[in-house]
Amino acid sequence: MSRLSVNVDHVATVRQARLSVEPDPVTAALQAELAGADGITMHLREDRRHIQDRDLHVLRKIAKTRVNLEMAATKEMFDIALEVKPDMVTLVPEKRQELTTEGGLDVKTHHESLKRFVGGLRDAGIPVNLFIDPSLDAVKFSHKIGSDGIEIHTGKYAETREGGPGREAEIKRVVDAALLSKRLGLKTHAGHGLDYRNIKDVAAIKEIDEFAIGFSIIAMSVYTGVEAAVREMKRLIIEARR
Repeated sequence: MSRLSVNVDHVATVRQARLSVEPDPVTAALQAELAGADGITMHLREDRRHIQDRDLHVLRKIAKTRVNLEMAATKEMFDIALEVKPDMVTLVPEKRQELTTEGGLDVKTHHESLKRFVGGLRDAGIPVNLFIDPSLDAVKFSHKIGSDGIEIHTGKYAETREGGPGREAEIKRVVDAALLSKRLGLKTHAGHGLDYRNIKDVAAIKEIDEFAIGFSIIAMSVYTGVEAAVREMKRLIIEARR
């Protein structure tokens, strides 16, 4: 598969800089769908620094593709997920001071509480992915607690340069995690830090079902518009998988 879920959080980041009504992340999401996006991702943070509750509710009503809600494993977010009923929830860690999500969930340490949280969402008919580092232990514990799938954190890979030190080791970690995930029957996604320059090696991993990409697409859209930016990213993913 070569699915692309476009994260529109940073459209809201620009809007919130002026506490205005534009640019509207839902409008950007619809443009992404028109350009071939297979899903839309929104991260509703506890501090509401970008996406607001209204954005999520409106998107859920009018999106034509799959809505993926990224959220922390808190009671407030659990209740919102049950109300909105997204097509999928991706559980992510959150820290107040971080600019963006800095790492994967510590599934091993928190497996008991995560198991209960995941079970509650699944009982409500909502599939759940866990955002994890490319670690075999993290994949095994994600399977053990009953998640439907994982999203492999590609941030460390994205920090390396093509042909530079660490690139080969980081891509191997992603490959190994994806292979194990598929072997265990988990849906396998990947994202974080992926852009037009580094997507090729990750997109070539056939075990990955879907790529979640936001910042680089929104940044490119400043110059080209949302539809052209999404089409180009989708083209690169499809090309890498041939």
